[in-house]
Amino acid sequence: MPAAHMTLKVLLPYKVFAEEHNVVRIVAMTHQGAFGILPNRLDCVASLSAGILVFETEGADEVYLAVDEGVLVKTGLDVRVSVRNAMSGMGLDELRAAVEDEYMQLNEQEEKLRSVLTKMESGFVQRLAAFKQGANFL
Repeated sequence: MPAAHMTLKVLLPYKVFAEEHNVVRIVAMTHQGAFGILPNRLDCVASLSAGILVFETEGADEVYLAVDEGVLVKTGLDVRVSVRNAMSGMGLDELRAAVEDEYMQLNEQEEKLRSVLTKMESGFVQRLAAFKQGANFL
């Protein structure tokens, strides 16, 4: 019986970042920890956290990709990883530092943006309530 191999496709919002054939194993990071995927694993969906995605193709060394938060979907021998951002072409230490620097910085910016939006929304609701109370007196 021939050995089964997976096809891995890493998708960004605006392009296909990577497409690899003959993948024999994948290790991905979730919010609960790392987990591995082999070709005969049951189909699954996983929410990925920012971290290092590792895959190995037949007859080659491990490849490391830094990925932002996203989702992984395995159906049959096809594995699709959809993330906001990804990086490759560096050593493992450089990728880990890039994940910590860039992706964590983005999370801080998102938190600040959410805080500003919450304040704006709260102010709008308060003004709307005051306007409604003023309209009741007419």
